[in-house]
Amino acid sequence: MPGADRFYVTAAIDYVNGSPHLGHAYEKIGCDVAARHHRLRGREVRFTVGTDEHSQSVERAAAEQGLTPADYAARQADVFRAFFDSLDITDTAMVRTSGAANERTSLHLWNRLAESGNLYKGLYQAWFCPSCEAYYTEKQLVTGMCPIHHRPVEWVEEENWFFKLSAFQQPLLDHFDAHPGFLTPETRRNEILNVIRGGLEDISVSRAFSTWGIPVPGDPGQVIYVWVDALPAYLTGAGYPDGEDFPRFWPADVHVIGKDITRFHAIIWPAMLMAAGIAVPRRVHAHGFLTLGGEKMSKTRGVFVDPTALVRQFGSDAVRYVLMAEIPFDRDGDFSMEVFVDRYNADLANDYGNLVSRTTKMVQRYFSGAVPAPGPRQPIDDELRSLSEEVLPAYSSALEDLDISGALASARTLIGRANKYIEEVAPWTLSKDADPRLATVLYELLEAVRISTLLMAPAIPRAAHRVAEEVGFDLAATPEQLRWGVLQPGDPVKVGDILFPRLDRLAVLGGD
Repeated sequence: MPGADRFYVTAAIDYVNGSPHLGHAYEKIGCDVAARHHRLRGREVRFTVGTDEHSQSVERAAAEQGLTPADYAARQADVFRAFFDSLDITDTAMVRTSGAANERTSLHLWNRLAESGNLYKGLYQAWFCPSCEAYYTEKQLVTGMCPIHHRPVEWVEEENWFFKLSAFQQPLLDHFDAHPGFLTPETRRNEILNVIRGGLEDISVSRAFSTWGIPVPGDPGQVIYVWVDALPAYLTGAGYPDGEDFPRFWPADVHVIGKDITRFHAIIWPAMLMAAGIAVPRRVHAHGFLTLGGEKMSKTRGVFVDPTALVRQFGSDAVRYVLMAEIPFDRDGDFSMEVFVDRYNADLANDYGNLVSRTTKMVQRYFSGAVPAPGPRQPIDDELRSLSEEVLPAYSSALEDLDISGALASARTLIGRANKYIEEVAPWTLSKDADPRLATVLYELLEAVRISTLLMAPAIPRAAHRVAEEVGFDLAATPEQLRWGVLQPGDPVKVGDILFPRLDRLAVLGGD
């Protein structure tokens, strides 16, 4: 659980040798939803993203384009920054691993590892995959190829510095035993425990064949290996080693990563931190991969959706919501434009957007655009309030656990009941009969709009901000604001433009 007044979440540090894709969007949006959730609850939040720039892949990509690695990395970092901004990602630090701050962190960590006696020099021999910057034994290869990227590997043999990972097999097992929620989901936890129990070998943490990197202290012929200067970016984002806020925000509450890099984050990283005398993160959460229409995404095969183009066409809220509502944050999931259109229309246009529009228009029509003072009640008029009291803890519990799709499903329960309430009560009939209960009904609906907007806000921040302005409430999800009955009679309510215009399925998807 996060501290009472603060929360620190990190996303994976992205390689810059490619363009941002839908998987990047999915991960960063998920982290951002968590960050916004905790902010709305009054906590101070740190949220780190970053770019992983010291790698052989970057050197090669730069050479192909006639650029220095530094110039290429700087250009690509700008591309990722613009991408994050287009998705309304509210990070507090974007750490470039080649930047001065992270170099300082990496050197500081290196020295602590050396002082603790956990570094030594030796001969390194292994198969190397430039795509994932990982080294594999013969047994780990799949038909002689990288098991992750399915591409040829290269044989590397040189003198390097090693980290005594083997010394931390039992400490890691003890940590997993003492902290059952350290690695989620359970499938990833079981996989990593099997790896640890199978025995750990010392790992090479420097390279001599490259000059693109941070020189090893006292050994300028070597550079610190990419994983040892990329993982410390999480420390850099919190102000390590001497930032005044670092003791309050570290250890991180959760590292969010793709499942393919779980081994580095749940074995190597905590072992390094233990060796350096630094607290281990409270949790590592590994999400799954996205497929497109059941196929693995590939630009070369045309199986690809450009998230930037999606944002331009449909808006960031739509992209954020559909990805988070449709694909659980703990497993693989499939995306398609059919799914996008159907989920958007059902949840955003028909349900949430329709509830806001109908409610504000009736308040404008029947009460001249002012919050009505509730009057007589019937038992049905208490149902939204009662449901809200059930939904709120379920929603909060789900989001605290990074079950984002589950949290949004809880919010939709309230939205769906509010729309059904409109049909059951038929406020237009109450108006015709001059029934004083009309004020009660519309007050309850306005409160349902307010509470559901607070719950949807982390996923659809732009729309939530508009609704908060139109209905006149504070966009904060503190306990005081989440109680029912905050709106004050007489306060103005505006009717805004349609939040989510319904999409024409044929126009979006094409076809006859």
